[in-house]
Amino acid sequence: MARALQEPMAKILGQPIIIDNRGGAAGTTGANEAARSDADGYTLLFANNGPISIAPLLQKSVDFNPLKSFAPVSLVSTAPLVLVANESVPVKDVVGLIAHARARSKPMLYASAGPGSLGHLSTERFLNQAGLQMIHVPYRGQAPTTLAIFAAEVDILLTTTSDTLNEHIKAGKVKLLGVSSPGSSPVAPNAAPIGNALEGFAVETWFGILAPAGTPAEVVNKLNAALTTVLAMPQIRDRFLAYGVEAKSSTPSELHALIAAEIPSWRKVIEERNVKAE
Repeated sequence: MARALQEPMAKILGQPIIIDNRGGAAGTTGANEAARSDADGYTLLFANNGPISIAPLLQKSVDFNPLKSFAPVSLVSTAPLVLVANESVPVKDVVGLIAHARARSKPMLYASAGPGSLGHLSTERFLNQAGLQMIHVPYRGQAPTTLAIFAAEVDILLTTTSDTLNEHIKAGKVKLLGVSSPGSSPVAPNAAPIGNALEGFAVETWFGILAPAGTPAEVVNKLNAALTTVLAMPQIRDRFLAYGVEAKSSTPSELHALIAAEIPSWRKVIEERNVKAE
């Protein structure tokens, strides 16, 4: 997504844009560095709700405050998670899954991309609302979880979409049970919202751009205007849908409000389900 934005943003701003990947610690390595950068608008953070809304609740190594260390610029995209089951699980939808899980003598297994990941917490939220217990099987990233659900190492998976996962769904090797967005989503148009069966359940991953706190408002507004223009371009919107996300801009205050609302929501899940990062 960042590379898709790179050229059109550079043309509007009249500045070259360099993408500097700083992986590690569930995205907080880059976030920590961005928070310490000069607040001049030349260093920005491309992040999602993992390192911003969730990791600070679980990791002691985080030395930034998600609401005070950054000046939100704009959302870039949103995407639902899809709930899938291995083909051997005898269910067709979320209602059937809940009934099947309650009737079993042994708990079902679910995969995630790792302890404290969005998929882990979202599944625990799902189980909490449904009154279910399942065994968490963490993997190292999303790709192994797709293999795990295909190979029947686990029963279900709540994750973002991918080309590989979609291929397994089309081939009938993985069952698509539902989507986590509040309503239907163009990312997974054939999936019914999980909230139809589990009232109030809604989870979306988001990506956005943030600047270090103290960045002048005029700079933030200039960046926001450029992003809003680029994200409205049909070619960008189509390209993002191919990535499994929906292009979506916001005002800086809207992104700040989203983060502020998410943090207590995820804190509740972490406390009620006793979630640990390791």
